[in-house]
Amino acid sequence: MSEIDIKEVVRERYAEIARSVRTPGSSCCYDGESGSEGISANLYADDETGSLPENAVLASLGCGNPTALAELRQGETVLDLGSGGGIDVLLSARRVGRSGKAYGLDMTDDMLALARENQRKAGAENVEFLKGEIEAIPLPDNSVDVIISNCVINLSADKDKVLREAFRVLKPGGRFAVSDVVTRGAIPEAVRRNMLLWAGCIAGALDENDYQIKLAVAGFEAIGIESTRVYDVEDAREFLTSQSVDVDAIAAEVGGRFMSAFVRAKKPEAASNTKAGDCCAPTCC
Repeated sequence: MSEIDIKEVVRERYAEIARSVRTPGSSCCYDGESGSEGISANLYADDETGSLPENAVLASLGCGNPTALAELRQGETVLDLGSGGGIDVLLSARRVGRSGKAYGLDMTDDMLALARENQRKAGAENVEFLKGEIEAIPLPDNSVDVIISNCVINLSADKDKVLREAFRVLKPGGRFAVSDVVTRGAIPEAVRRNMLLWAGCIAGALDENDYQIKLAVAGFEAIGIESTRVYDVEDAREFLTSQSVDVDAIAAEVGGRFMSAFVRAKKPEAASNTKAGDCCAPTCC
């Protein structure tokens, strides 16, 4: 599947979810087909979601709670890549306060409409939702203190471009703090494909070592990946069986190799966006 095909599949899937959430009496996003209910369940505490619009909570399809782990501070500017219905943007807006700003970036018109509706209901004035793709962030260089994301980067077919863009828009010293699905160790391709279909990760998740390498190549430092939930074959048994997969036969190749993780990294304090090969000596910079 090409990068364009993957993007369109992702766009239509999340547009359908947004339309479902906004339609009274619908079954919302958890129809049991994608298996994502198990991934996304119980990620937020009641005191976080209690005062949020119901549709922001219903449209949450993440695999973690990056706002709880990113250590956001008053006055910071936060960008959520693939903001969906806006739950993490609204939670971030609370944490950074009136002196801060929370941006949400999404490529799907239906999700943006839902997110802006949720923003209005929440009365969040320090929030702005932008239309765009995470491979081409519509913000200037060095403009964001923290980048968060919730199980979205794994959907991109060009993760290197996403990470370069994240590095570009972060201020020197800025923090990359995302939840994502990652894999660990060698996995047969057929097993990997079926498990990622279960998780809803259409473009495929990165191996944790590959993720760290890509972050380093993009320029990040202080890189770390912390497992927040490890999935086993029993989590996906119902879905895999419906796909005619012999679950018991692949059990040994699944255990401990698929996980939700919190991925941390930092843009160096003195970082610049100088391209490789450009002169940066005192006499020519």
